[in-house]
Amino acid sequence: MLRHIPCAAFAALALAAIPFGVQAQSYRCVGKDGKKYYGQTIPSQCIGQTVEELNKQGFVVRRIENRSAEERVAKEAEDKKKREQATADREQARRNRALLATYTSENDIEEARKRALVENHQAVKDGTRRIEEIKKRQAQLASELEFYKGKNAAPAKLQNDVRSVQVDLDAQQNLLEVKKKEVDSINAKYDEDKRRFAELSGKR
Repeated sequence: MLRHIPCAAFAALALAAIPFGVQAQSYRCVGKDGKKYYGQTIPSQCIGQTVEELNKQGFVVRRIENRSAEERVAKEAEDKKKREQATADREQARRNRALLATYTSENDIEEARKRALVENHQAVKDGTRRIEEIKKRQAQLASELEFYKGKNAAPAKLQNDVRSVQVDLDAQQNLLEVKKKEVDSINAKYDEDKRRFAELSGKR
């Protein structure tokens, strides 16, 4: 006839089934000689072997695999690649949700493209006008400098103004070139948005 065994008694029986001495140990391995070794720290006989870390009840909580330096490096590289891929996948999923929340149709995307191109065109016009104004100011300063040619040195303020205007002109010209090149990137962005929208909305 089966009798009910109290939980405490069952635990005691389970512990009794664990090899002698394991309860007080932390690490276990099978040495090269085929024998089992235990220790509060990793026994010397376990060096180069797979080591099992045990809890107070003698159950395995972690395995420390024996790997060569090359294998460890390869494993770390693989783990890093997996983490990076997981991060990239989460970012892509976030972008997909944002895309579907932003547009309801491909026409919406085309309208957004038009607005971006109009803004870019206006920025190019503003930049061109600003450069023309700077060049006019530059010509005025050059005329003032010409007045001092062959005479006393030009005033320090005038010389500083000349340098400042040149710096401003260089900056505006660089900005204008960037804005002109943005047209291609704008079109590429909205082409990609259309492709992804069609894919996500099941139109392909």
